[in-house]
Amino acid sequence: MANILGINTGSTNWTDAKSAISDFYNDGRSHLIVTPNPEIILSAQKDEELFYLLNHADLSLADGFGLKIAAWLSGQKLQRLTGADLLPYLLEEANNKSRRLLIIKPILSLSSETDLLRVLSEKYPHISPLIISTNRQAQAEESDLNKIKNFAPALAICLLGAPEQEKYLHYLKENMPVLPLAVGLGGAFDFLSGRVRRAPKIMRDFGFEWLWRLIKQPERWRRIWRATFVFLYKLIIWRFVLPYRYRQNVAILMYRLTPEGREIFIVERQGQPGHWQLPQGGLDGLDLVAAGSKEIREESGAIHFKIIASYKKLYRYEFTQENGHYQNKEGEKHFGYRGQEQGLLIVEFTGSPEEIKINYWDHQNWSWVAEKEFIQKLHPCRQEAAFIYLQKLKNLN
Repeated sequence: MANILGINTGSTNWTDAKSAISDFYNDGRSHLIVTPNPEIILSAQKDEELFYLLNHADLSLADGFGLKIAAWLSGQKLQRLTGADLLPYLLEEANNKSRRLLIIKPILSLSSETDLLRVLSEKYPHISPLIISTNRQAQAEESDLNKIKNFAPALAICLLGAPEQEKYLHYLKENMPVLPLAVGLGGAFDFLSGRVRRAPKIMRDFGFEWLWRLIKQPERWRRIWRATFVFLYKLIIWRFVLPYRYRQNVAILMYRLTPEGREIFIVERQGQPGHWQLPQGGLDGLDLVAAGSKEIREESGAIHFKIIASYKKLYRYEFTQENGHYQNKEGEKHFGYRGQEQGLLIVEFTGSPEEIKINYWDHQNWSWVAEKEFIQKLHPCRQEAAFIYLQKLKNLN
């Protein structure tokens, strides 16, 4: 297992991956496989939903030689399994078991629906396919969703590219009775259809597949630049610079007025039952008020609120196992920022109760708590900062 820019991946070898896939088909639950590569991991740095989906997939296979370099630079071990190698195995297995296969493809793509049907009929004749052509979007159209439900696929392969393919498949998982196996594979079908020629094995083994693609598809130079040089630059900063720095962050104390007094909005961290805290987020180049307002809208759904006060750099803490940090799952190494330096934005909620809608990737629950009960409701690691923030609120009276 390696942690690359906050994404855990690469713990599974080919034998274990095959075993896991077999189990996925037989346990009666829905599963998502992701194949992060340098380009996808870079996208996840600015897309919290994608970041969450990559780290909570049922199986994460490291795709891209750049990830092996990243693991080596950070003293970690990583198993590389590419989407281009995974696809033929999935199709062969599905063919042997006569499975129903759903393919979601972009309307505009190198491989047409005719190309895909030709490949399936010639090489995998026992597969029953359904192909959905759609725009690059994160959710299925209602008409498409109904078709998919009626078809009841055992395997879904999405070719929309990241981040849409991961989000689309998550949407299917949440809106279908069961989807045994779902995987996003971008342009992997283009190799099978013959629309794109894969790099020779020797170039793949030595990590020069990017050079081959640049020669064959020069119009992709911007993507290749990001996946090689930009990725390496970000990795070096993450590995050797950020561990000595504190991320600039803002906590949001949002209250509402009731006949009984003020109530404060708190959230429960996703995947950590009982870990209640204030909403918070990084400044990411914005000023404190702009960043805090953005976090309110994204994390609570609130759009009607009044700015009351803001304070810079009130509290600093280091990342620990309890308060959240980016490290490999075994806990052997810590990467990224050392901790956070937190400011505070105080706002008054002026909207209706129906306005509150938290996103699933940050939080699993929310609550309004009375001001006098606020601190004791929070996780112990959040209470020291909360005491400081509550005093700021009281001083405004």
